[in-house]
Amino acid sequence: MKRILFFALLLFPVFTFAQAPAITDTLKVVTEPLPKSWKKGGSFGFNFTQTTYNNWAAGGVNSLSGQMLLGLYVNYKKDSTTWENSGDFAFGLVQQGKGYARKTDDKIDLTSKYSRYAFGNVWYYSALLGFKTQFLPGYTFEGDTARTLVSDFLSPAYTILAIGLDYKPNKKFSLFIAPVTGKITFVNNQELADQGAFGVKAAEYDTAGHRLVPGENIRYEFGGYVRAQYQAEIMTNVNFKARLELFTNYLDHPGNIDVNAETLISMKVNKFITASLASQVIYDNDINIDVDKNHDGIIEATGPRLQFRQVLGVGFGVKF
Repeated sequence: MKRILFFALLLFPVFTFAQAPAITDTLKVVTEPLPKSWKKGGSFGFNFTQTTYNNWAAGGVNSLSGQMLLGLYVNYKKDSTTWENSGDFAFGLVQQGKGYARKTDDKIDLTSKYSRYAFGNVWYYSALLGFKTQFLPGYTFEGDTARTLVSDFLSPAYTILAIGLDYKPNKKFSLFIAPVTGKITFVNNQELADQGAFGVKAAEYDTAGHRLVPGENIRYEFGGYVRAQYQAEIMTNVNFKARLELFTNYLDHPGNIDVNAETLISMKVNKFITASLASQVIYDNDINIDVDKNHDGIIEATGPRLQFRQVLGVGFGVKF
């Protein structure tokens, strides 16, 4: 029963966001013809591993894991106008023994950028709209029996609206510089909002611990934004994609810079077998991380920290 629930949770994002009952149906929708000024495509990958032990003298824990990656794009280019739209989705779960299933990956990232030629053959006036969140709740764990909620769907969610100049010297690289940028942070889960998670204003309590004013669910920021992106085939059947995003809030400690850096190396073994290595580094002064240095359940420090994530996967993959 647990394995059935595990796979239901893993495949839920595919069916929900692709809005198709099967992979073949998704590919059929994506490959419908578009006018010549439009280009579209994407990639889908699924990685799965299972380990089972029975009377194994060296010891070990049964485990089951899976990861889904889906990338889509629809781009328009005609004369001096370009409009680029992309969606990146990722979701992964792992279960060890009889404990909770735990997430290994969880991402929803939507971007739309509209540009018109400005000058110099490489500069464009551009406006960018971005949205990021996750599919399911996230937890920290203490053994196999205790867990604490730390994130949820739309908690956080980030929306960015940026206006500036886009430097595009070739098809591989772009640098978007936006001195006028609005950023909205949503924390829809009230439990997390009351804690002041992800930079929103925390709830106010009386001396007896009764909540007087609930935590705010939205935080507004105004500042500057820079987004650099590079994508190329670095060797036969090996693609490299990197993105760096920087944001500073003019109205509150403008010296603090939010950083989001992502890289993805995807390798095609044959028509259907692929391997991928993804990494992400985040630093946000508004996100506090609890640190348990001795792993004894006691938090010694709380504050912003450099966050790092890496995912290595081998499995089924297709491009379309």
